[in-house]
Amino acid sequence: MGCCFGAPEKFGLKSCHEPGPATTLWMAASSGARRIGQPGRQLCPSKQAIQRSPMSTKISSWPAATPMWVDLGVNDLPAARSYYAELFGWEYVSGGEGSGDYLLAHVDGRAVAGVGPKQDPGMATVWTTYLATDDVDVTAKKVIANGGQLIAPPFDVLDSGRMALAMDSVGAVFGLWQAGTHIGAERVNEHGALCWNELHTRDYASAQAFYSKVFDASYQDISGDDFTYSTFKRPSDGREVGGVHHDTDMPEGLPNYWLAWFASDDVDGTAEKALELGSSLLAPVMDSPFGRMAIVQGPQGETFGIIDTPPTGDQSASE
Repeated sequence: MGCCFGAPEKFGLKSCHEPGPATTLWMAASSGARRIGQPGRQLCPSKQAIQRSPMSTKISSWPAATPMWVDLGVNDLPAARSYYAELFGWEYVSGGEGSGDYLLAHVDGRAVAGVGPKQDPGMATVWTTYLATDDVDVTAKKVIANGGQLIAPPFDVLDSGRMALAMDSVGAVFGLWQAGTHIGAERVNEHGALCWNELHTRDYASAQAFYSKVFDASYQDISGDDFTYSTFKRPSDGREVGGVHHDTDMPEGLPNYWLAWFASDDVDGTAEKALELGSSLLAPVMDSPFGRMAIVQGPQGETFGIIDTPPTGDQSASE
């Protein structure tokens, strides 16, 4: 639930990724495969295979409402640094003076995610998803007005940007980021970089209403006979940049949550490497309409998805 960046008493920084005209990954696996996020749960096949974007580079701020960064707060930072370096080939750059040991993970010299120490060792170890905003103070007020809460109110992160950490009206934690010198994820949709974020919630209608009111988001329903799912469209151009899944099978007591997906150029190899490094697979490697995929739980308890890198060539993702 966030690391600290720029102010020791605050929660941490974020990065950006734009999955393009993406599709749900939650229902992506073929019939009979296990459902993502929990062992032993069946995953429904998607009936609508929307093409994912090719790998891309980002050099300007992400449009408002785009899930555009993830970061991980851990108890053992050296172990996490080593784990993701071996798993995804990440290299690390310090968040800068006053960043509280926050690290920017890089792929080919560009930021893809953040890793840092927890503020409270008792907090859960999770990947936190951040959404872009043009004015974090205004968006934070909308969060409160629509039934959400602020875990960390808006504050400046040096000259990198301005942020807040929030909980939506259904209890899922997410971050807000107003870009300064740090725009968020600078490479996406390639090995070791973000390619999709989706909200898992028991209260589907309320979650949709919250993000619609706070971010002016709209939705594309792609539900099937035995699953309910919609893609999340940002207001500036209607592009599908995330998903909302009505997850009725979450265990009692597990809060609603955002799940981050990273691209892999060899899902089998990445999953095998994850196991060698002390991970477990919450969903085994499986085929889907979008390629091979799996759900990994890291050695410190964090959960994330891996899926085949989009097959097309490099392109710019600038606005």
